[in-house]
Amino acid sequence: MSGAEPSGQAVALALLILTLMFCGAMFGFFFAWTSSTLWGLDRIAPEVAITAMQAMNAAVRNAVFGVLFFGTPPLMVLTTVCLFVRDNRRAALLMALASLIYIGGATIVTVSVNVPLNEALAARVPGDGTPATSQWQAYSAPWQRANLIRTSASGAALFLAAIALHLSQKRNP
Repeated sequence: MSGAEPSGQAVALALLILTLMFCGAMFGFFFAWTSSTLWGLDRIAPEVAITAMQAMNAAVRNAVFGVLFFGTPPLMVLTTVCLFVRDNRRAALLMALASLIYIGGATIVTVSVNVPLNEALAARVPGDGTPATSQWQAYSAPWQRANLIRTSASGAALFLAAIALHLSQKRNP
């Protein structure tokens, strides 16, 4: 039994570290959009901003982003389960809370707000009679509000995962 103990602890630690890395990457991704990208696009001509955002939205559909975006929620849940199995209740409860916050505030907001806004912007045809200024204003403000929620949720999840890691190591030095 003592032979299985270190490997179980090692798995829990590895999952916690990987979860921190994934949460940190997503927090950084959302934070960059919040702190610079959309603010920069708001400062240029709406036609250019729309074209640039269309290109960025198309480019983000890649394997690197896909693994991180779609992998973070199941990884968080797996880490939570592992901590519960290891009877590390406080760390597991923090990871469960982090998972709920991330899934609700980052994943669901992305799917229900940001993606539909991106798809509507992608369907825009230049010269269709709708002024670019009004299209960009209708897009940018709600997209930025939703992204602030995603940024806050992923930051909170990262913070809670870090505390869970600390508690897991404090409990099992």
